[in-house]
Amino acid sequence: MNETGETSVSPKKRRALNKGIVLLVASDTLGRGEDSSLGSLLIQKFLHTIPGLTTKPDTVIFMNSGVKLIAEGSAVLGELQLLKEQGIEMLACGTCLQRFELMDKIKAGRVSDMYTIADTILNAEKVISI
Repeated sequence: MNETGETSVSPKKRRALNKGIVLLVASDTLGRGEDSSLGSLLIQKFLHTIPGLTTKPDTVIFMNSGVKLIAEGSAVLGELQLLKEQGIEMLACGTCLQRFELMDKIKAGRVSDMYTIADTILNAEKVISI
């Protein structure tokens, strides 16, 4: 403990606990507006771009209608496969999958619970919500 009563964590251990960059995908479209087909195209382009970037997220979390992107029939499954091959962890909200009746249609990532999702977000160096 230091003089303020806090337990110090070594920088090495802090990095081990740190989840790096977390991308939170809370919709199956990107942006706001009345043109949902444009939003669908934008999320596809965004996810298509990530594998070729030098800076990538360590984890992508899919919540709300974002879970539709990891399910059978999604237009971005190829992009998500590339992310997986690059070692990027993909988590999907189990409650969301159940609500959209997609639990048995998952084609990318893994089902997660809110405890793991919250822990991942709170231990992230940076969270980017799209």
